[in-house]
Amino acid sequence: MKRTGGWTLEGAAVLREGDQSVLLAYRLLCDASWHTVEGQVIGWVGSRDATFRIVRDQRGWTLNGSPVPGLENCVDLDLGFTPATNLVQIRRIGLGVGEAASVPVAWLDVAGGSLSELQQKYEKRGPRSYWYEAPRFNYQAELEVDPDGFVTSYPGLWVAER
Repeated sequence: MKRTGGWTLEGAAVLREGDQSVLLAYRLLCDASWHTVEGQVIGWVGSRDATFRIVRDQRGWTLNGSPVPGLENCVDLDLGFTPATNLVQIRRIGLGVGEAASVPVAWLDVAGGSLSELQQKYEKRGPRSYWYEAPRFNYQAELEVDPDGFVTSYPGLWVAER
């Protein structure tokens, strides 16, 4: 959603993580160029509350008020539990068909309660498809997106309900 001075991405994810039920609501604020400014996650994993506030400013990244070193190259926040945040990278880098970009992101690990750098690569293969790689997780696949850039198919992990 467009807001004065930038963009807001809001949603919720309900899933199973092993034998636990998970409910996580999120809100991501970006500036007008799709650079992450702040992210919030509130919910639960099994019987455990999960609340995170992630801020990116001129001093760097913080997680729940504590500085997180090693994320100087990251301008995007990736919430590992939803493909919705891939929209931010896709919009910000604005690739043309045949172009590729490496995109280091600050990746939130809800289960571990941590924020760390995750290397990603995007290659736009068609008007609505991107080759995507996340070497840390040994994952690569062709992502399908809708006309706005929201992922509709994340092979082996997620598919949009229609």
